[in-house]
Amino acid sequence: MLTITKITVLLATLLFTMTPPMQEVAVPQYTSDGQMELPEHYREWIYLTSGFDMSYNPSMQMGDHHMFDNVFVNPAAYQAFTKTGTWPDKTVLVLEVRGAQGKGSINQKGNYQGTVMGLEVHVKDETRFPGKWAFFGFNAGKTSKMIPTTTDCYSCHAAHAAVDTTFVQFYPTLLPIATSKGTLSAAYQKEMGSPVQK
Repeated sequence: MLTITKITVLLATLLFTMTPPMQEVAVPQYTSDGQMELPEHYREWIYLTSGFDMSYNPSMQMGDHHMFDNVFVNPAAYQAFTKTGTWPDKTVLVLEVRGAQGKGSINQKGNYQGTVMGLEVHVKDETRFPGKWAFFGFNAGKTSKMIPTTTDCYSCHAAHAAVDTTFVQFYPTLLPIATSKGTLSAAYQKEMGSPVQK
C-alpha cells in the first residue's frame, strides 16, 4: 500500500521527468566570421522597460511617426545585476524597436505596439572586444557585424550611462539596485547633480 509520502515522491518524480529543463543558451554566440547571432528567444528573457518616442538627439524630428522600444536582458545577467549592481561578462541587452499603432480593433485613443522595425544588441564580452562592450544592429538578418567603435553610440553610452556603459537610468527596477549598491557612474551622478561616489 502506498503511503502519502511515497505518492508525493512519485508525483514529484513524474512531474520532474515530464517537464523539460529550462536551458539558457550560452550567450553571446558568433558565427565563424565573427558576426553575432541574434538571440532567437530574447522575448523569453527578463523584460526591463519600454520607452516611447525616446531620442538622445534634440534635433531629431519624428513627425507623425511614433516608436516604442522594449529592452530585454539574458536571465543570468539580470540575476547577477540584482546581487551586485553591475553587469557580468556575457551580458546581452536587446533593444527591440516597434512602430506605434493608433488605429486598430476597438482602440479609440492612444497607441499600442505594432511590428518590429529594428533590433539592436549591446553585449559585454570582455575577451572579444577591447572596450569590453559592443553594439550590433539587426535589420532583417539573423546575424550582424559589430557596429564600428567610431559611431556615436559608444561615446554617448560612455558619457551618459548610469552603470557600465548601459542606460540603467531608464530601467526602473534596476536603478534603485545600482543606487543602493553604489555602482552608479561618476559621469551619470554629475549629470544628475548627485554627489560623486568615493
